[in-house]
Amino acid sequence: MAEQVKKKPLKITETVLRDAHQSLIATRMTTEQMLPIIDKMDKVGYHSVECWGGATFDASLRFLKEDPWMRLRKLRDGFKNTKLQMLFRGQNILGYNHYSDDVVEYFVQKSIANGIDIIRIFDCFNDLRNLQTAVKAANKEKGHAQIALSYTLGDAYTLDYWKDTARRIEEMGADSICIKDMAGLLVPYEATRLVEALKAGTKLPIQMHTHYTSGVASMTYLKSVEAGADVIDTAMSPFSMGTSQPATEVMVETFKGTPYDTGLDQNLLAEIADYFRPMQEEALKSGLLNPKVMGVNIKTLLYQVPGGMLSNLVSQLKDAKAEDKYYQVLEEIPKVRTDFGEPPLVTPSSQIVGTQAVLNVLQGERYKMVTKESKKVLAGEFGQTIKPFNKEVQKKAIGDVKPITCRPADLIEPQLDRFRKECAEWIEQEEDVLSYALFPQVATDFFKYRAAQKTKVDSSMADQENKAYPV
Repeated sequence: MAEQVKKKPLKITETVLRDAHQSLIATRMTTEQMLPIIDKMDKVGYHSVECWGGATFDASLRFLKEDPWMRLRKLRDGFKNTKLQMLFRGQNILGYNHYSDDVVEYFVQKSIANGIDIIRIFDCFNDLRNLQTAVKAANKEKGHAQIALSYTLGDAYTLDYWKDTARRIEEMGADSICIKDMAGLLVPYEATRLVEALKAGTKLPIQMHTHYTSGVASMTYLKSVEAGADVIDTAMSPFSMGTSQPATEVMVETFKGTPYDTGLDQNLLAEIADYFRPMQEEALKSGLLNPKVMGVNIKTLLYQVPGGMLSNLVSQLKDAKAEDKYYQVLEEIPKVRTDFGEPPLVTPSSQIVGTQAVLNVLQGERYKMVTKESKKVLAGEFGQTIKPFNKEVQKKAIGDVKPITCRPADLIEPQLDRFRKECAEWIEQEEDVLSYALFPQVATDFFKYRAAQKTKVDSSMADQENKAYPV
């Protein structure tokens, strides 16, 4: 008699309300567009819905003139049965610089108080010291702390490295581990080896996150799940594929009738897809959704450069009227990455390495001009890389400045009280202090807009009253 296969249903994290629209339409989905479909999404039975963090915070304030905290509260009100998840950049929170521990702790506290259940925390160098404060804060607030490892390639990133890192993450007090393959570099059979190595290093649940950019994502998920991955990130079909995630409905169908069957209802998923389809069509019509980001870009695998970084590169060269230097820059990127200690290429390291590579090519001399951010990396201000920096490049960039070797945030004095004083005139809720801490100028502009809207509403109500009760 054949041995019975142990049934282990696969869990799904839905990304349509965060990473999917961040990847395809520059994070422009509004709260009002999200709210009508929440009730149906809440009935699906997702492991979680990723709906906050990443670039949503900045985009809400800067482009949509929305309060991101209000969005979170509205989503929490609507999702009665589903866990809500966010992406958090470790000591960078949702910004681009390191913040003091008191700001990180307060942001985690307020995120969980306003409705977040699972915080996915990552660092662009995989420097676990930059994740400690956020993990401890999430533990204290009884939230689920998931550490995401930024996946990348290079001879230092061995299976033993990943296995050992997984063990250290468990010791730190994390609740689960995510492999964050932001550039779509993880190919199917390598995914099998990676998941098996992680499972040998830790008892924590393993979640897989990838992007369709290079065209292999669905196959990578298939092999990951067969190797023991517990959860995968997917996006509803109208906002799937390309630089987004594999389609939710496709992955649900893939595992139907297998030991990994998700049990999710395709009819319900079809209704949800029908809701988002007109939104996708509108975005295509307006140009917000560029068909280019919906295809496959195999150069991602050739040059190990994330899709977003490639498009950024093209626009930088276009501005400099040097589009003919494209391939030179692509060859320069891995060299700069090596000089900088071979970090994963993810925000903000991808932007820093890419911009420096462009400068090296345009100047005709390597490191003739060094950006402020490159100097910060080489001075240790972002943390420790897997390999040492190129000593000659470091000397050329920062001279006799002594690089720091401690956890960067150890050198940052508490900042929360200063931020509170600076934005005192605008505070309507405690969370405003955190919005200001992350994006001072953008938040101030939003606070001014909010005040103006309030004045407009108040004067409109006064007009109505005057008409009703003329003096």
